[in-house]
Amino acid sequence: MASLQEQFLKTGLVGKNKAKQANHDKSNQKKIERRTGTQSVDEARLAALETQRRNADRARELNAQRDAGATQKAIEAQIAQMVQKNRQSKGAGDIAYNFTRGNKIERLYVSRAVQAHLTAGHLVIVCQGGTTELVPKIIADKIAERDASLVVRVNKTNAEIDADDPYAAFQIPDDLMW
Repeated sequence: MASLQEQFLKTGLVGKNKAKQANHDKSNQKKIERRTGTQSVDEARLAALETQRRNADRARELNAQRDAGATQKAIEAQIAQMVQKNRQSKGAGDIAYNFTRGNKIERLYVSRAVQAHLTAGHLVIVCQGGTTELVPKIIADKIAERDASLVVRVNKTNAEIDADDPYAAFQIPDDLMW
């Protein structure tokens, strides 16, 4: 492969005198560098290296964003699969169970047995997308590790009640509904 200078000479973009002058200037510059012990700064090369570094940084940033998006999609798929596999039936739906979602109070109609499991803390309400599902507490804990905003309602089981709670001795009546 011919050098760039030879290619320019063949196409006629540069004359022989210009090529000779460029070679002469280059050799003079090298002589001066050897005598003084300093190296000249090739500004074009430095600009090219800086551009290359900026492009590499940008590519790294874009890859990180793409990886974060892929990780988020994988987490959402895992949560959807856990909810789908472990959702529990709401029952016949004759009792209204109220819970707060964000700053709104919502109502879920469940059977008496499901209500008992919800109040005991064995079942947890999870809202994903626009649907409300009931899942076991163990699954809700796994979902909360991935995205705590999806777990709406977690009642403490009797074993989890604090010993320091000043109202622990006062029992809430079973028929109290809010």
